[in-house]
Amino acid sequence: MNNTKTVEIMVGLFMLGAIAAFLMLALKVSGLVGFSEEQTGYKITAEFENIGNLKVRAKVATGGVMIGRVVSITLDPQTFNAKVEMIIEQDMHLPIDTRASILTAGLLGDNYIGLSPGLDDQNILKAGGNITIANTDSALLLEKLVARLVAGFSDSMDRHPASTDAVVPAVHH
Repeated sequence: MNNTKTVEIMVGLFMLGAIAAFLMLALKVSGLVGFSEEQTGYKITAEFENIGNLKVRAKVATGGVMIGRVVSITLDPQTFNAKVEMIIEQDMHLPIDTRASILTAGLLGDNYIGLSPGLDDQNILKAGGNITIANTDSALLLEKLVARLVAGFSDSMDRHPASTDAVVPAVHH
């Protein structure tokens, strides 16, 4: 009887440990772990026409390597463009003509910002710098792509309708 109680306690502790490990894994994957971490670096902004499903704390990467995080997303009341503020690692010196794109991790993954450094090695983005709308690529929205595909298919059907009258070539003997 005493042995059974010990086994039940051990199984209970194991289950609590497994639940705690699963919770930590879920928080780590979602990017919610580390809210209290001090973010060091410098802040820059980028303007986008459409940010898709970009979220605060999304990663900022160059060449596939994470170099920062999104810290805030606001709407410019004059232009109605999204302004994305991000913090970049202190030792990253990006050229002023850097291009920012909203990319998707995998087929259905989260959105993140991909920075493509420009060629101007004389001038760099400094703290408070801005990547203008001319140097940004908005998120590709699946709904818009499907709508374009359907519209393109519809246009091609209008230009080349399938003929219901079969033309039979004449056979001469």
